[in-house]
Amino acid sequence: MAGADATPRIPRSAEDDFAPAIVAERLRLCERLAERPLPHLAGAPVPPAEARGNIENLIGFAQVPVGLAGPLTVDTAAETRTVCVPMATNEGAMVASYSRGMKALSAGGGVRARVLREGLTQSPVLVYDDAAAATRAAEGLAGKTAELGALVESRHGRLIEVRPQVLGRRMVLCLAFATGDAIGINMAARAADAISAEVERATGARARYVHGEDVEKRANARALVEGRGRSTVADAVVPRVALEATLRVAPEELIAIQRTYAVGFAHLGTQNWLVQAANGLAAVLLACGQDVAYVTECATGMLDFDATAEGDLYASVTLPSLLVGTVGGGSNKGTAAECLDVLGVRGEGGANTLAEILAATVLAGDLSLMASFCTHEFVAAHERLGRNRPEPGR
Repeated sequence: MAGADATPRIPRSAEDDFAPAIVAERLRLCERLAERPLPHLAGAPVPPAEARGNIENLIGFAQVPVGLAGPLTVDTAAETRTVCVPMATNEGAMVASYSRGMKALSAGGGVRARVLREGLTQSPVLVYDDAAAATRAAEGLAGKTAELGALVESRHGRLIEVRPQVLGRRMVLCLAFATGDAIGINMAARAADAISAEVERATGARARYVHGEDVEKRANARALVEGRGRSTVADAVVPRVALEATLRVAPEELIAIQRTYAVGFAHLGTQNWLVQAANGLAAVLLACGQDVAYVTECATGMLDFDATAEGDLYASVTLPSLLVGTVGGGSNKGTAAECLDVLGVRGEGGANTLAEILAATVLAGDLSLMASFCTHEFVAAHERLGRNRPEPGR
């Protein structure tokens, strides 16, 4: 992790940016940021035993190129820091696009990002004889959070809310858990099973289903309205002069295109009102050992552009459902641990900061892409940078 006063410069080579020497120079930068050697990013194999508990029938490890986007200054709840963001992807031009957006944001002093709310939800469903029985069961759960929470409290899990909802003769039992620095999904699933079993016993339900209203890893309206995991917001003011110099666009152009996209998103009926959130989120999740399937929920959110009184650009993203963790899962192994160390977030106390860095990264990517749409440079950039075409006959 680099402090706010120590802005790193990502080394580049105009002659051959993929030559071993320049790649090694960028790796040394990452090692300075992580404050330790990074042998697995350098190509050292991961011992097969480290995959125990993460996969079955192991045959090896996938290799996805990891690039470095940045630098980006982020005012997080913990501290203001300047980061370079590792991104694993095979999409040419993407890391360059995010770096361009980060440059524009940093010119205005960087991004302020905050986790607004935490809570991993599970929603088992119980079935009763009729709506009256379901209603009685729901009413009987008032004030029972502490009692039900005593059944399941653990180091990385604590019940914080019980919210029943009656649907005909069924009761959706929405349970919210605090999960510390873990995503906590296995803990929450076990807890939901234990709590729903107790409610079934106490209320005489005729059936129960632990994943009765399952929002897990699927796009859904609740992810936008209620949020899940770490609900996060990031915003910045980008000076007009920085926009024009870096992105070749004026604030008014970005505001106009964002309004048009909003009309299109409303017509589409999507919960993702961002333009390339899934790109950046998937790349960082993959690099940092997260469960990439959560990108379907994580990419839910809103983008907003507006003008300040001084004529500069105000830009923000709201991401209500970031599901990330810095302990457990694959976060402490191989290249994932190394990438989290590059960001300075691995281990206890890092998950909210990771979510805040992710939100700032999404803002940078959307700003850059929208600018390229305004200037009609999008296709040309992919032709210039994303040109890894198959050879004829292969």
